[in-house]
Amino acid sequence: MSAAAIDVDGHRVVPLGPGTWDLFADLAEKHNGVWGGCWCTYFHLYPDPTEERRAVGHREFKRQLVLAGRAHAALVLDGDAAVAWAQYGPVDEVANIHHRKQWEREAVRRPDFRITCLFVDRDHRRSGMASVAVRGALALIADAGGGLVESYPHDLPPGKKTSASFLYNATRTMYEQLGFTYDRPKGQGNCVMTTYVEPAVPVG
Repeated sequence: MSAAAIDVDGHRVVPLGPGTWDLFADLAEKHNGVWGGCWCTYFHLYPDPTEERRAVGHREFKRQLVLAGRAHAALVLDGDAAVAWAQYGPVDEVANIHHRKQWEREAVRRPDFRITCLFVDRDHRRSGMASVAVRGALALIADAGGGLVESYPHDLPPGKKTSASFLYNATRTMYEQLGFTYDRPKGQGNCVMTTYVEPAVPVG
C-alpha cells in the first residue's frame, strides 16, 4: 500500500501506519480515546486477546496492531492534524462486527475488505469529512488490490436524525451517495452495503 498522500476533493488523506500513528493518536486523545476509550479496537477483538489487551491498555494494543501492519485506516488531514478516519481491513483483521453471528449466517460471499468505523473530530462534523474518509479508504483499498467492499452503516427511518457522535459508521444515505448498493438489514438499525473497487493501475 502506498504511503503517499491521496487527494480527495482538496483534502489530503494518508494511510494509518507507523509513520502516521501520532496523527491518529492525537485525534483519539483529543476525544478521550473515542467511543468510551476504545481507541478503535473493538472490531479487532474476535477472538479477543483479553489478557494482553487489558495488560497493555487499548491505546498500546492499537499501536502494536498498527506497527505489525494489522490495523488500517484512511486519515483525513487538515494542515498537519488528522480530523477524521475510516477504519478498514480484510475480514480476518476486523472480524468483530456488530451482529456478527447474523452476518455469518446470511453472508453469501465473503468480502475482500470491510469498512467498519468512521470517526470525525468534533470541530469538523457536519462538513462532509466522513464521506472524504470513506473515499480515501476506497482509494487505499484500490492500491491494495481492490475487490468487494462491505460496510455496515446505520439505516435510519425517514426523517429521523441522531447525533453525529453516535453514528460510528455514518448512514445508509451517505453510502448510497458514494455508490454503495444496499444488500440486506443487519440487526436493528444497521444494514450491509457493498461496492466493488477496481485495483489501482500501476503508474509507469
